[in-house]
Amino acid sequence: MTSSRVLLTPTLTANVSRAASKGLYSSTSTGTGLRASYVALRPFNSSSRRNFSVSHKAQLDFFPPPRDMPNIKQTPASWPHPEATEQQLKAIQLDHREPRTLSDSIAYNMVRFLRWGTDLATGYRHDPNKPYVMSERKWLVRFIFLETVAGVPGMMAGMLRHFRSLRRMKRDNGWIETMLEDAYNERMHLLTFLKMAEPGRFMKLMILGAQGVFSNGFFLAYLISPKTCHRFVGYLEEEATKTYTYAIEDLESGKLPGWENLEAPEIAVKYWNMPEGKRTMKDLLYYIRADEAKHREIHHTLGNLDQAEDPNPFVSEYKDPSKPHPGKGIEHLKSKGWEREEVI
Repeated sequence: MTSSRVLLTPTLTANVSRAASKGLYSSTSTGTGLRASYVALRPFNSSSRRNFSVSHKAQLDFFPPPRDMPNIKQTPASWPHPEATEQQLKAIQLDHREPRTLSDSIAYNMVRFLRWGTDLATGYRHDPNKPYVMSERKWLVRFIFLETVAGVPGMMAGMLRHFRSLRRMKRDNGWIETMLEDAYNERMHLLTFLKMAEPGRFMKLMILGAQGVFSNGFFLAYLISPKTCHRFVGYLEEEATKTYTYAIEDLESGKLPGWENLEAPEIAVKYWNMPEGKRTMKDLLYYIRADEAKHREIHHTLGNLDQAEDPNPFVSEYKDPSKPHPGKGIEHLKSKGWEREEVI
């Protein structure tokens, strides 16, 4: 009888409650047992003490809405992706525009430096003279890291040109829309890869730092010399085209067995309008490589133009449509960009 009274003392029950509140027993089952023990041991005539909540934690969690909302069937792309044939996708070639001016050399050397830093950060190595192993995981790490950076220049350039148009109260001649579409396309690449992998905390921290430095640096550089910035992005897209080409070669040579029968995410199928039977990971890489080659052409071309006066040739109408000219598709792709005398 005496021992029972000791078990029911307020001191012991208070100790049990403190242990539970401090998280000394972290498992759900143990925590529930402690709460139940406290309720059982608590004197029923003690009205001054508050009961512990016995509500399940799950009741406080947020549950996202179902995928098929009654009033929202599908959100169409703001910039629908142009159609591309399999022949056009496979005709993409690696190419390099040699620097011709001092600003070109500055842009190219900056890209080489950033390429070295990115390779170091993502563990990328693709040297035919040395043995290397790029697994599916390493490729995804590189793709995600690159796309978080690649979506910055178009948005920053579009924003600054938008503000410039407001200040000068003049039209921008179609540049803003192409820059925003450029950023949108790069973000779609990122969203596609995020359906296949979730970055860890360390990688998210790396992305946060890289985006913060690169965004502010590109902002200041574009204020000083937009021409140099477009040339810089052109060289950057040359490297991106090279990266996806190497990934395709690894996949086709059997070095990435996990991707041989992998289906592309649904978001990719809808955005690129991937046809039936052509919705594998390899097909997805072909589409993304073509996008990077298109960005390469766009920025090298814009780097050849008068930044203040020339119209954007990629949204212009031409008097003779039978002749090759810049457009949104890849049917007349020029890897080194269109020269000014060809489009103005």
